[in-house]
Amino acid sequence: MSIKNSENSNKNAVLLEKKPSELKNKSPKYKVLLHNDPVNSMEYVTTTLRAVVPQLSEQDAIAIMLEAHNTGVGLVIICDLEPAEFYSESLKSKGLTSSIEKEE
Repeated sequence: MSIKNSENSNKNAVLLEKKPSELKNKSPKYKVLLHNDPVNSMEYVTTTLRAVVPQLSEQDAIAIMLEAHNTGVGLVIICDLEPAEFYSESLKSKGLTSSIEKEE
């Protein structure tokens, strides 16, 4: 942020100018996480991911499911808080274990 003296009639006025890099959306992002599921089939998990998060391709959903299966947790999507809560609750309502955490 730079501070410039205003050249208007008010000699004490200060104009604050934000640099373009500071104008970015500063709202924090959240990670929607899928936890390993020993109960449901891999196919069910994959189709449920695609139903809840429509922008996921079939390959994306399979990769997320395999990540959760192999490591215990898979990253579904990173987004604003409200949609993150919606996605996580929707996954839970379909019998999958999900959580959200703030992105660092």
